[in-house]
Amino acid sequence: MVRRGVGWRAAGALSLAMVLAACGSSSPERPAAAPASPAGGATVSVVASTNVYGDIVKQIAGDRAAITSIISSPDADPHSYEANTRTQLELSKAKVVIENGGGYDDFVDTMLKASGGAPKVLNVVDISGRTATGGKELNEHVWYDFPTVQKLADQLAAALAEADPAGAATFAANATAFQQKVQQLQAREAAIKAAHTGVGVAVTEPVPLYMLEACGLVNKTPGEFSEAIEEGTDVPANVLHKTLDLFAHKEVALLAYNEQTKGPQTQKVLNAAKAANVAVVPVTETLPDGKDYLSWMNSNLTAIETALR
Repeated sequence: MVRRGVGWRAAGALSLAMVLAACGSSSPERPAAAPASPAGGATVSVVASTNVYGDIVKQIAGDRAAITSIISSPDADPHSYEANTRTQLELSKAKVVIENGGGYDDFVDTMLKASGGAPKVLNVVDISGRTATGGKELNEHVWYDFPTVQKLADQLAAALAEADPAGAATFAANATAFQQKVQQLQAREAAIKAAHTGVGVAVTEPVPLYMLEACGLVNKTPGEFSEAIEEGTDVPANVLHKTLDLFAHKEVALLAYNEQTKGPQTQKVLNAAKAANVAVVPVTETLPDGKDYLSWMNSNLTAIETALR
């Protein structure tokens, strides 16, 4: 999917800057998280484009990896990112790199080319097998797609074992335990689907659509609305009117609202949902503070269940 603009600039001999045009949030991105201190003989340096993937690595690698998550702020729009020399250094040393792909974090590929390193790169969109279909653009937010996360766990365990053969059994066991917990999340989706198949929902962006669809829910939002919000352009007046009508006419049971992409038009949609007493389910693109991947996704499902009740 074409994201909201990508640019590359060199800022002096010792720094690099990668800027993805902001899509609503003006919050500055904090520097890339420092890698976790190796413990117990950790040998694998891993760089993940966001803390979502960084946490999944932690679940599988345990203390056998030093992990750097490039984007880690829950207050920032992940589509706006400025790289720094520490990020470039970590990429140059990495043995395993995880990027989302699908146009979401192209800065990783650009920085890798400049880093001089040769890590094993896991592109999660490629792993997912998801493509644009039916004339619709690819929804690149594949960490909300549990079958994709299951596949990622397998490939990550294999990549870690290749870099650290002594830890292979640990990685395999941890991946299996993680996948079993993801299966429990899928069971929750199936239960929601059994009770609420066909219920209409609205979104400000397609961030949680894989989860909503797995729950049997139907996105009623005009495609032009979500596309404009994602691209950072104005929503046509007639499209905004159609979107607001979803709430006035009680066509949807909930609004999934991306808290990391806010603007006047998404605020109008949020206000319309509240005025119509339609439940609002906040979603994010990075891990909220105090959450790991599994607890975060469980919280999202609980919010959906509560909204539908």
